[in-house]
Amino acid sequence: MGLFDKLRGDDKPRVAFFGIDGVPYSFLEDHFDEFEHLAALAEEGSSGAIDSIVPPESSACWPSLTTGVNPGNTGVYGFQDREVGSYDTYVPMGRDVQATRLWDRVHDAGRDATVMNVPVTFPPQRNVQRMVSGFLSPGIDKAAYPDELRDYLESIDYRLDTNPKLGHDEDKQEFIENAHATLDARYEAFKHYIQQDDWDLFFGVFMTTDRVNHFLFKHYEEDMEYKQEFLDFYEKVDRYLGEIRQNLPDDVTMMVASDHGFTSLDYEVHFNEWLRQEGWLSYEDDDHEGLGDISDDTEAYSLIPGRFYINLEGREPRGSVPESEYEQKRDQLKEALENLEGPEGRKVCDRVVEKEEAFHGDHEDIAPDLVAIPNHGFDLKAGFKGHDDVFGHGPRNGMHSFDNASLFVDDPDATIRDVNLYDIAPTILDLMEMEYDAGEFDGRSLV
Repeated sequence: MGLFDKLRGDDKPRVAFFGIDGVPYSFLEDHFDEFEHLAALAEEGSSGAIDSIVPPESSACWPSLTTGVNPGNTGVYGFQDREVGSYDTYVPMGRDVQATRLWDRVHDAGRDATVMNVPVTFPPQRNVQRMVSGFLSPGIDKAAYPDELRDYLESIDYRLDTNPKLGHDEDKQEFIENAHATLDARYEAFKHYIQQDDWDLFFGVFMTTDRVNHFLFKHYEEDMEYKQEFLDFYEKVDRYLGEIRQNLPDDVTMMVASDHGFTSLDYEVHFNEWLRQEGWLSYEDDDHEGLGDISDDTEAYSLIPGRFYINLEGREPRGSVPESEYEQKRDQLKEALENLEGPEGRKVCDRVVEKEEAFHGDHEDIAPDLVAIPNHGFDLKAGFKGHDDVFGHGPRNGMHSFDNASLFVDDPDATIRDVNLYDIAPTILDLMEMEYDAGEFDGRSLV
């Protein structure tokens, strides 16, 4: 029996899931000697590298991971989405996720869930026993339910997110200290509610790993100034996960996963500027800052990360490409993207995915026509102002990757081979011995 064990009203198995946003499996595996707790989880259970989704962006990934379905069903394609029949864009929040979340299935089965810091869950739902929303939430006062949760989190200086602006400074010390403080409070809150709540599903996310990777990953890969601080941070992550695992009761299966991988960043690619230079996009005037400022003769535009839309007549308000020319234009754009090279002659795109390959469901109406998956080293941007060059540099030195996400399951019978994010939700339900229709998911159970 662990520290967190307690009397329960039933004997159904439980799951404790911990997200480590953006952590590549190969990095963890290369350091199993230092990360002894994750190494033990891999040795005694199952682990491996898995694929993310298209596109590999956290705002799209976490809705898909927590529902088991693709963005065509969740209705969330990225950090910024386009309104149907409009050039207006919005930042998707929890209420924009149209598919059934894992914790909703748990609630509907008469069981309890505690959900902490999952991205794209604001505002917090009130059909779970406790929730604090994660990434994109405005503040703890509005992101935590019930009030008791808010009061406790404020008492321990809990932070919904690390301050990423600190990572822009050349001196990273204040950013690193902020990241540690965020991680420490996150662990304390997880430990507290794992112990206090009579939960069937505990679902919590350490988002700080993604932030640290964005600003320090090249320091690690290229032996730069803050490599040791990067490793020290992950040794703490490993220790916290190990302490949680050591104290979970026997009826709980622990899972740890990331939503995408990570790699070093060499160049930002400003795709709307590339489209402008290549003659696909133009603006009404020189004072442009958003999608609504494109001109009537624009044939294509981009939204992050690497999503491309044909300006289609009848679908876009001022569409210039007739339906009869859609396939031809899309093929031309796809070929141009596939052939695009960076400053050193490296191909920018690993592959370019057509929407029919990646998306299906009731919310295909806002799906991008093409999604570019970058080769390592290129970060795909899409702003509508402020960039005169296609290739540039920003404050970040690490970027997301489609491949090399992480998955650990504290069950030696789990089969982690040819796995992606869609497989996690049905796996959790199977581990909890909950009934479900396999046809509702884009993935399959691993147990």
